[in-house]
Amino acid sequence: MIERLLGAFAATGVGRVLMMPDLVGIAAGLLRAIEGRRGQGEAAWPEVEFLEMPLTDSAADTVRAVERMRAAGVAAIVVLGGDGTHRIVAGACGETPLATLSSGTNNAFPDLREATLTGLAAGLFAAGAVTSDEALVRNKRLRLRVGEREELALVEVCVTHLEHVGARAVWDPASIAEVYAAFAEPDAIGLSSIVAGVSPVGRRQPQGAWVHCGGEGHGVLAPIAPGLVVPVPIAASGLLQPDQPVALRSRHGSVALDGEREIELDGRQAATLTLELDGPLSLDVPATLDAAIRRGALHHPPGAAMGRP
Repeated sequence: MIERLLGAFAATGVGRVLMMPDLVGIAAGLLRAIEGRRGQGEAAWPEVEFLEMPLTDSAADTVRAVERMRAAGVAAIVVLGGDGTHRIVAGACGETPLATLSSGTNNAFPDLREATLTGLAAGLFAAGAVTSDEALVRNKRLRLRVGEREELALVEVCVTHLEHVGARAVWDPASIAEVYAAFAEPDAIGLSSIVAGVSPVGRRQPQGAWVHCGGEGHGVLAPIAPGLVVPVPIAASGLLQPDQPVALRSRHGSVALDGEREIELDGRQAATLTLELDGPLSLDVPATLDAAIRRGALHHPPGAAMGRP
């Protein structure tokens, strides 16, 4: 996927790419590919500069890399990962837009798209071939406050009966108490699918939605994880309005942010959740490519006039 991104960046005139190092061999494999292209005389990719930073094999690495990219003034940050990775990046990116690519477990927020097309759109945006108004969209987010602690989520906040964080993913529907979603689309995987089965909400609508789980009433079949479609009983549901804090019903348990449990509730601190409409910017790939075509940015050679039938 990274090699395909670089090929598209080269075609759109991007000269320099900053990349986060890693401990699993991605950077090493990319360096071999770069050297291989040079040896075979193939067209050069943009210069790839790996950030000099310590690695702790934790989310702190991602935050540190995003902060350094912002400080360097990058035009956009391409993120490969699932909802959890995108949540971490979104919490540190400020107004730098994200180009999203699905490569995680639950992928409700990032695009499931061929990396070449995302690279083409990101390159055109970085080169100034399209404007921010044409290329970017503003996303919603959820802000959770537990006592003095604040956390953000891009897709959903799930309150569970599990009292300790332990294994972070939520696999057992019987453990789910409440789910609050910034958006809940019928074709999304993950815990937001529970909400989508009752109150579908699009990612561009100015509301969110919630469900309380449990009881003996009706339920929904929900794909809460890849390969895991389970019945979840629903006790109540409703819409979330922006900028109106909602108190969590549960006082004990743990809270999952975009699929991963991060916070333990001990009953001693008030917990509220607020839907916000001023979340991170992201690249709308179809809109960007459409605008570029209308502007003639994909004409080759550049500036060539195209005939009309």
